[in-house]
Amino acid sequence: MEFLVSILSAAVAETGRLFFKCVYSNVTNGVTVNPNDLEKMMKDLLDLKNDVNRQLELAEEDGRLPLTQVKNWLRDVEALASKVAAHDFDDEDSNRRLCLSFSNRIRPRREMFEEAQRLLNVGSFPNGMVYGISVYATSTVEYVPGPSIEDQPTASRSLDELVRVLDDEKYRRIGVWGMAGVGKTTLVKNLNNRLKSNVNGMEKPFSIVIWVTVSNDSDTKRVQMQMAERLNLEMKMGESIERSGGRLHQRLEKEERFLLILDDVRQSIDLDCLGVPQPETHRGSKIVLTTRSSDVCRQMMTDFELKVDSLSEEEAWKLFSKRAGEVVTLEHIKPFAEEVARECCGLPLAIVTVESAMRGKPKVELWRHALKELRNSSVPRIEGVKDKVYHPLKWSYDSLQGDNIKACFLYCALFPEDFQIEVSELVQCWIAEGLIEEQRNFNDSIKDGVYFVAETLKDSCLLEDGGRGSTVRMHDVVRDFAKWIASSLEADSRSLIRSGNGLSEISIEDLSQDHSLLRRVSFMHNKINRLPAADSEMPMQCPKASTLLLQQNVQLEIVPQKFLQGFQKLKVLNLGATGIRSLPPTLLHLVELRALLLRGCRFLQELPPLGALRRLQVLDLCRTRIKELPEEMIHLINVRQVNLSHTYVLEKFQTGVVSEWTHLEVLDMTHSGYHWGTTTEEVKEGQAALLELVRHKRLSCLSITLKSIPLWDAEYLSTWIGRLRRFQFTISQFESKSFRSRTSHDKRKVIANRFDVMKSDWIGWLLINASSLVWNESLDLNVMTGYLISDSVGGPSHSFDALKSLTITRSIGRLSGPRMTGYQCADLLPNLEELCLNDVKDLQTVSELVDHLWLLLSKLKLIQVSECPGMEYFFSCGTFSRPMPELEEIKVSSCKNLKMLFDYRFVVPNLRMLELHAIPGMNSLCIPGEPWPRLEKVDVVKCPQLTKLPLDMGNANTIKEIRGESAWWSSLMRDDIETKYMLQPFFKPSIHDDYGLIQKDLIRCDDEYSFIRRCYTP
Repeated sequence: MEFLVSILSAAVAETGRLFFKCVYSNVTNGVTVNPNDLEKMMKDLLDLKNDVNRQLELAEEDGRLPLTQVKNWLRDVEALASKVAAHDFDDEDSNRRLCLSFSNRIRPRREMFEEAQRLLNVGSFPNGMVYGISVYATSTVEYVPGPSIEDQPTASRSLDELVRVLDDEKYRRIGVWGMAGVGKTTLVKNLNNRLKSNVNGMEKPFSIVIWVTVSNDSDTKRVQMQMAERLNLEMKMGESIERSGGRLHQRLEKEERFLLILDDVRQSIDLDCLGVPQPETHRGSKIVLTTRSSDVCRQMMTDFELKVDSLSEEEAWKLFSKRAGEVVTLEHIKPFAEEVARECCGLPLAIVTVESAMRGKPKVELWRHALKELRNSSVPRIEGVKDKVYHPLKWSYDSLQGDNIKACFLYCALFPEDFQIEVSELVQCWIAEGLIEEQRNFNDSIKDGVYFVAETLKDSCLLEDGGRGSTVRMHDVVRDFAKWIASSLEADSRSLIRSGNGLSEISIEDLSQDHSLLRRVSFMHNKINRLPAADSEMPMQCPKASTLLLQQNVQLEIVPQKFLQGFQKLKVLNLGATGIRSLPPTLLHLVELRALLLRGCRFLQELPPLGALRRLQVLDLCRTRIKELPEEMIHLINVRQVNLSHTYVLEKFQTGVVSEWTHLEVLDMTHSGYHWGTTTEEVKEGQAALLELVRHKRLSCLSITLKSIPLWDAEYLSTWIGRLRRFQFTISQFESKSFRSRTSHDKRKVIANRFDVMKSDWIGWLLINASSLVWNESLDLNVMTGYLISDSVGGPSHSFDALKSLTITRSIGRLSGPRMTGYQCADLLPNLEELCLNDVKDLQTVSELVDHLWLLLSKLKLIQVSECPGMEYFFSCGTFSRPMPELEEIKVSSCKNLKMLFDYRFVVPNLRMLELHAIPGMNSLCIPGEPWPRLEKVDVVKCPQLTKLPLDMGNANTIKEIRGESAWWSSLMRDDIETKYMLQPFFKPSIHDDYGLIQKDLIRCDDEYSFIRRCYTP
């Protein structure tokens, strides 16, 4: 027992010793920390942390980053806060706790309190919290790797233009557009790098230039990240687009002037969502974007657009040979290399791709094979062409909205390489194929195609403007791409294309294979002299083909009876400009036919009875030798457009036929042998009279020759003419040499051929409805102008307000002087914009005619004069001293005695274009010192004595092009070398062999000025 007590006593004593030692140790090591004290300390610390974070956010907006010690302090505060939150501060009865537990409770609380106190003490950061230098102080421009364009004059001029526009405060948004692979990105890379080299000489340089590649997905977040990286702005994980946009906007607002380059924009971008301040409101900041579609430019509201075109042949060869290396200089390789480069058609992407595949290959067989592939294959088997050239074009193709517009694009590949496709005829084929929704009005259908589909394809750079205003063309590389699509990928547009290949015949094998999916066939523009005739052993199998193009095979004379049997579903058949003399009866089996095009079949004298083609909408017989129309044509009840222009031997037009064409909207009989009579005496028995046309309700475009002015009720005639959207009335009592001219105001045109129409009381009324008047072969100029004055409707004080174009040709006689003084207050032609004089023998100056009619010329834009041998001065002061503020173009040719244009000052302040051809005596344009501040284009041919232009260092900067013979240029402006040196880059040697453009304007191919084609223009 004593032993047990002894043991317990010892245990109690030891426990007491340890307890009091513990208490003593805690008391001697510091004062006990109350939980409320620690809680208050942590609240103060967290408040300080929040203040620090707010200051850091403000500093971050200025690009100032936190010091490392500040970031470590914030991390320590976060760790302590987590530790305190995880600790249990409940105070239980001390009698239930052991000394060890008590000690463990007291020590962590004290340590946390001391750590909080330490962090509070150092959190004042007396030496600052952020670095003194802003991270936004980055380089103004970062170099963007890319090929140089220094040896490409066209691209260099485009680059100079971009720099000029950037320095012009009126332009804020600049669009650079063009087809895939044409060099848009290369151009703006050179722009970026020129700004970096600081050789642009801009008056107001940008504080920062930001390059962003947008590409096909237009991912806003990815674009924001590129911008933020360039601005050294940290993008936070999980941050919304709106939040990122707000921070980018705040950052860009701090820039004095920024330039944002958005490369490869394929759809409109919301600048507000992106976080870009609107350039119109942000102190001279600007945006440059590149795109394949001009429609994107419009959506992005660009105020300046620059289209990037293909390289010239010379530039293309320089680029190709520079990259392909010395192998192309080898004598046996160079001819093939030049042709291979030519096949790339000036497209830089194609040039680079092809030269990469051919670089360093010295075997002529390889070059010969490559050339063959490029010329003949839909998909050239040359490394990289499909992936690098066709792939970007495929994106543009896939972006077209709707299958029909894709089919419209592929239809263009049916035409030969470099072919100028007439837009209105193209759209007619689209309508016949059902690719464009047909409107109730055929004109509206055509216009929809012209101004929506065709323009959409041009906006996407899949079509280009042709050489003439009403044409389009396909870039050769784009055409090859379209052929690839049409031959392999698109079943609904599967095509057999052999146009422009120089073929002399079509083998039966070409058309006897199983072409059950074939929709379109083109053998146009070849040398085909025979067509295959199907037989039972090898029948032609094109059961679904809807288009067959055979035009421009001039040696083709016969269409075999059975040939058309293989094309039972045809909707478009074009046999134009062939040598056929007749059409096979099997033509009448093509009951689905909508368009029958026979333009230029000069040996075609008769037609089969076409009444069976009841769905026919378009019939083109222009330039055929038909003498009469078959009676069965009365059954063409759906025909909407008939072209009988230049049917010189057409004698019979049966009465009643046109009355049954109840859907007829367009009738073109320009220069037809059939003249419409207006009276009973003028109309032969059984022939159509003008009254049939007048009664036609849907007719909207009409070009015919009248034997006389109709002497009908004026109100009746006015109602009829009011329904016509476009007309051309040629009034001719006698045969005369036709004069063909086109002006900008031919929508409502009257031509008087060797006819004293002014003696009729009705001519004044007719002219009130006309916008253009042509006097052809009026023998006495004085009498003719006298009638115009005295017979003006309402008396001499009434003017022809609607007349905007006046042409006088092949006239003689001197003018007697100004018209009567009492009438001088009235401008006879107050809205005249174009004045054309041709072969007016005795006219000494245009001023004579202007004074005689007392024209003010306040709206005149164009003067065109040719073959006026008596003219010495274009305008001479005399009584004529009126300025011509709107005059923009002057064209003069073949006036052998003309010495000077103007002999008085400041008459053409807005002249832009000057063309002078074959004027051997001209030695001056105007009196010395006359400023021509807007002149842009000068074309001079065969004017050897003209050695001075009204240009100097003050106004030469407006010039864009000067054309002329090299010898003339050498002799020009020898007394002003500085100005001539400035103009040198804009000079181009003349390509005109004789009179050049002016004569072509006055007497040009009729097809170009077709009345029908103009029906579908504004």
